[in-house]
Amino acid sequence: MTDISRLILNNTPSVYPVSKFNRISNDKKVYIETYGCQMNYSDTEIVLSVLSDFGYNETSDINDTDVILLNTCSIRENAENKVYKRLDDLKKYKKRNPNLILGILGCMAERLRNDLLEKRKVVDLIVGPDEYRKVPHLIDNLIETGEKGIAVKLSRVETYDDITPVRKKGVTAWISIMRGCDKFCTFCVVPFTRGRERSRNLDNIVNEAKRLQDEGVRDIWLLGQNVNSYRFENSDFADLLDKTAEAVPGVRLRYTTSHPYDLSVKLLEVMAKHSNICNYIHLPIQSGSDRILKEMNRLYTVSDYMKVMRLAREMMPGVGLSTDIISCFPSETEDEHKMTLDVIREVRYDGAYTFAYSPRENTKAYFLKDTADEETKKRRLDEIITLQRKISVEINQKLIGSTMPVLIESLSKKSDDFYMGRTDCNKSVIVSKTGPFVSGSGGLNQNRYLEIGDMVNIKINKVNSATLFGEPAESHETHF
Repeated sequence: MTDISRLILNNTPSVYPVSKFNRISNDKKVYIETYGCQMNYSDTEIVLSVLSDFGYNETSDINDTDVILLNTCSIRENAENKVYKRLDDLKKYKKRNPNLILGILGCMAERLRNDLLEKRKVVDLIVGPDEYRKVPHLIDNLIETGEKGIAVKLSRVETYDDITPVRKKGVTAWISIMRGCDKFCTFCVVPFTRGRERSRNLDNIVNEAKRLQDEGVRDIWLLGQNVNSYRFENSDFADLLDKTAEAVPGVRLRYTTSHPYDLSVKLLEVMAKHSNICNYIHLPIQSGSDRILKEMNRLYTVSDYMKVMRLAREMMPGVGLSTDIISCFPSETEDEHKMTLDVIREVRYDGAYTFAYSPRENTKAYFLKDTADEETKKRRLDEIITLQRKISVEINQKLIGSTMPVLIESLSKKSDDFYMGRTDCNKSVIVSKTGPFVSGSGGLNQNRYLEIGDMVNIKINKVNSATLFGEPAESHETHF
């Protein structure tokens, strides 16, 4: 954060709701573990807000809590297996404290409620993504009657638009702009675990972004299962992004996830128009085969997708591009696997999230015949990963010696002696905490070390496939 930003924050009274995080008056404790996507982390903030009104504060000490909640993901089998294993680990806490309440929230709660209650006797509460307002009531009822609680009904209207999420201090925040999905990809459980699409009020989203800016947030993600489907009255996602960027010029904006079918030229124009919207697009291709895309019900062809990729690069030179790829979807041939490799070579993504197909109950693809053996699955996925890693290294190596604006976001995961920041095109950058001094703005604090929240010009001196490494350049501090 710049020194001018600090002065503004210190002298401008907030007109937004005061954060309810860890209120002194609250005397009950809840411990929450969150699994899966950023939407789940955003949902955890909503749950904490709801519980805060009923006397709960979050604790990081699992040994000293009244309630343990696991906010879960069902997108792949491996995600569910992690939670099942964690439930086995948590049995010892229940044995130690018979009054301890253990609950499952989120997508697994909706999808596997019967299995969780009947087979996993350790679970006391099952609450789906649209029923979080009921969590404190279910806890109270369990304490009073001993009756286990279940609330997993999906809603066509719930957006939690009136709830102020409980957020911890930091420079990055997430704003959920919509919930659910109407695309019904044949491999995906989201429409069954999170329900149909419904969007939040546009003005409320913009006001939430303003409040976050006033609180010192410098990086905001707009979240949805498919943000490009956002609709409120006569406004679409491009309108929302445009108005948000204008409202918070001191905040960097990103969004996820996009569906290629709905990504419009209008959205690309808005991105190119605003300097505080990151030049970064995560756009899942899933497969390089038109036949497989049709089997997936993805609603676009490879040609359609490539037109968007080319246009994005024309309008935003240097745009960062990433994708999702599912390898070995049922009936995928070797030639179709090679088509996916061809797309990777042509687009040259900065990065990709790659997965072997995972069958999900209730989806149409669940009933398709799995034609690839385990050896083939491993080989194809390895070929995709190897190719993408090679391309990522080649792209990053070209950045050595260049200077890039970087927002310092947090401490490095590997060492407290380093910071982690991100470039405009969403590349992670590692910078030493004890590097050169940085100049402040407007003649204030001319000599100081880097701090979280600083926007700094970083000279890149080393790279690998996933990360850049650098040090502050001579020009030091920069802006959007």
